[in-house]
Amino acid sequence: MLCKPSMKKSLAQIFLALGLLGLALPSWAHSFGTLYTLPVPFWLYAWGCSAALILSFLLVALLARQPRNEQPDSQLEPSDYSKVLFELPPSVVFIFRVLSLCVLLLCIASGLWGTANAYMNFNMTFFWIIFVLGFSYFSVFVGDLYPLINPWQTLVCIMARCFKIDFSGRISCSRNLAYWPALILYMGFIWFELFAESGPRELAYGMMAYGLLNIVAAWLLGSKVWFKQGELFGVLFSLISKIAPISIHLNAAKSQRHNVIIRPPFSGLQRGQPSSMSEVLFVLFLLSSTAFDGLHQTNIWATFYWQDLAGIYREINSQNIVQAYPVLKIIHRIFESSVLFLSPLFYLAVLYIFLALVRRLTKFQASLRVLALRFCYSLLPIVLVYHITHYYTLVSSQGVMILRLVSDPFGFGWNVFGTAHWRPTSVAPNMDWVWHIQVGLILFGHVVSVYLAHKEAQMLFPQRRQAALSQLPMLVLMVIFTCFGLWILAQPITATRL
Repeated sequence: MLCKPSMKKSLAQIFLALGLLGLALPSWAHSFGTLYTLPVPFWLYAWGCSAALILSFLLVALLARQPRNEQPDSQLEPSDYSKVLFELPPSVVFIFRVLSLCVLLLCIASGLWGTANAYMNFNMTFFWIIFVLGFSYFSVFVGDLYPLINPWQTLVCIMARCFKIDFSGRISCSRNLAYWPALILYMGFIWFELFAESGPRELAYGMMAYGLLNIVAAWLLGSKVWFKQGELFGVLFSLISKIAPISIHLNAAKSQRHNVIIRPPFSGLQRGQPSSMSEVLFVLFLLSSTAFDGLHQTNIWATFYWQDLAGIYREINSQNIVQAYPVLKIIHRIFESSVLFLSPLFYLAVLYIFLALVRRLTKFQASLRVLALRFCYSLLPIVLVYHITHYYTLVSSQGVMILRLVSDPFGFGWNVFGTAHWRPTSVAPNMDWVWHIQVGLILFGHVVSVYLAHKEAQMLFPQRRQAALSQLPMLVLMVIFTCFGLWILAQPITATRL
């Protein structure tokens, strides 16, 4: 069958996009709000950021000449590179746990019995904006506080103490388990955010189901193993907090107290590496899922499916669009879900191509798996900056409305704290500020990633020349990250979801 010229053009654009699908932005939920299209020509954006990346690479290569550390950072103790600020007493941790559990119960209750209006119900704004987005930003500065306030873990502890339930585990498979449960759950979480079209009630049911899952999994696998490797938010915030200048560690001498430690920013990314490919795929899905999130809302994507692919289907079945629409809509959902779930594997394949170039240039005898594990954490600054540039406007607009919603969480017209009628003067961000912040953060994140990758190369390769050569393919990869991410931002999006 001969392709129409418009179809050939769309196919070329889609294959180009799929070829770079994983090389874009990280994904967190943004359940309401619209994506912001940057008011700058794509070519100017791409050339400027690419030039900045190349310049930063040259500067890092010239200036980072310190001797290689013969002791890997992963073997250093916290005292070797950081300082204890203070201890968190058990009473403070207890208050944190109680508050987090109360907020979880309020989210469930307001979802079940409150208004169906997503903007007026406490649970939608608190979960999607304050928790998923806001706490991610918070973790960048205060470290991995989430294990101390995890409400689902608190619920398990209450059940263990009050009902004498043993959560030590019935199945010993922590090594084989790795982070696969967290990856699968995170994939389901993103699918729920993108396709479930959920409101307050559906979100409340989801929280209840997730709570039950955590209880059963902790009972089977053990509370310690599950909440470290299986609970998706625990894994997510743990990865993000590696960037933070603060780390929280359990005091070895005082088992009920936690040390708050200050350390150089981003140093957590140089201490250790992913323990399995499941963790690598988790990081890659943070990138590829937002590439999909941005791509599937564009006019190019809609044209490719509803005009080109749907046109082939209608010609084969001799149906018009009205007759074919019910089946096409089902196929459309399956098609998009399949691309979403397969995207981290495609991203891994692209990463392997560039790591193969690294191995060929350096003549270094190491498997692609080993190289992927070593350089994976250097991608996390890119994850962070694209997260912020895409979604911080939601925090500054809808997030501030939490002050009003705490006084009327159910939307019943209450005014518990006297803030129910509060309105900010303006929740629309200044577009000039949005532009400057986005450009600055994108450049900053990529420069940091270039630096971290170079530091990792210095630790990995025995010769300085090998370390420098290894970063040439990684530089090209990060330039592609930037260009494709900006291309996604520059595309017009569909007005409505079909």
